[in-house]
Amino acid sequence: MFLQHMMGVFYHPKREWRSIKSEHYSTTHVFLAQISVLALIPAVALFIGTTQVGWSITGSDYVKLSISSALPAAIALYLAMWVAVGFIAYTVHWMEKTYGGSVGFDECMVLTTFTATPLFLSGLAGLYPMLWFNVLVGLAALCYSVYLLYSGVPEIMQIPEDRAFFFATSILTVGLVVLVGLLASTVILWSTVVPLSYVSG
Repeated sequence: MFLQHMMGVFYHPKREWRSIKSEHYSTTHVFLAQISVLALIPAVALFIGTTQVGWSITGSDYVKLSISSALPAAIALYLAMWVAVGFIAYTVHWMEKTYGGSVGFDECMVLTTFTATPLFLSGLAGLYPMLWFNVLVGLAALCYSVYLLYSGVPEIMQIPEDRAFFFATSILTVGLVVLVGLLASTVILWSTVVPLSYVSG
């Protein structure tokens, strides 16, 4: 059903967002059935990519990480994505009254999760961890997430479209700050936990 909704949001966003809202997903369901799986994609992909293929900035001089050093970083990344989604959903819920919203935290979590799904899926690029390739895939996913955000806010949050635009922009600002923080944390993590244990490839 989740994948069906994702395809539907792409082809007919407003109708699909209404369908998603009518199903009343709970926060527990979203965390256990969706985020728990989606967060595995970038964590596992990067783990496999960095240990089996090796990471590279220019497309040459690949560096393979050892399993013992890459595993804790992958686990930490997985947990960090749970925290990031939860924090954004909490912020959306906190801001909604300012823009005339009156929905519960469950709807805020649903909006955040479906909006962030393209970014989770872009984590598959980690199977081939070359910088320029991952950046291009990430930018494409970000553009799609922004599209989902602006189309989803009026439907899920039940806010008039004029206010929904400004609300979505506020959410986007928070989301970008969290994304930058997550990326920075990932870089720091992989550069401090990992670097002493690698094999050049």
